[in-house]
Amino acid sequence: MNALYDISTLETANHGQDDPLSLFANWLTEAKNHEMNDPDAMCLATSTKDGRPSARMVLLKDATSEGFKFHTNSNSQKGTELAQNSFAALCFHWKSLRKQVRIEGIVKMVSADEADEYYKTRPHGRQIGGWASDQSKEMISRSDLKKRIADYEKQYQDDAPIPRPPFWNGYRVIPTRIEFWDNGTDRLHTRLMYEKDGDGWRKSLLYP
Repeated sequence: MNALYDISTLETANHGQDDPLSLFANWLTEAKNHEMNDPDAMCLATSTKDGRPSARMVLLKDATSEGFKFHTNSNSQKGTELAQNSFAALCFHWKSLRKQVRIEGIVKMVSADEADEYYKTRPHGRQIGGWASDQSKEMISRSDLKKRIADYEKQYQDDAPIPRPPFWNGYRVIPTRIEFWDNGTDRLHTRLMYEKDGDGWRKSLLYP
């Protein structure tokens, strides 16, 4: 039988396990070993309350049974849209592996304590940048940003911890659908879909 149509290849490639989060962890580990830049980068798609979509790249901070977490400025376009419409989608594309993962779900904000703990791990310059950047708002000149950076550098010039801006928060995409896509010859790709079903997952193959 042609390997493209041999379902047993899913098992030998470790595609057939019942827990999509474990499978994702395996693929992410593989990506970290092969992708040159930002294996944890993912495209985040949000939309306004009337359904106008937008997408951008963000960085995954962790992926657990609770969901896929990222942090951002809540006053940004994505933060504003998530406040209007809590449904979102993610897409990981690892070109070196010729694999991608698509995720759909509901987004919830993480606790203030969790956001604080993450902000402490950011390098000093990124902590300052979190305060200085009025993200997604119109900027007249780059010098305006530089001035804001200088002002916050002066304000936080000692060794005391820089507090998290109240508008800088963490978000977790709680998945209801996760699709694993593996490149195949003649575009006959493998597509394995997991859909949330009660406390477990329903697994199915999709036509390429």
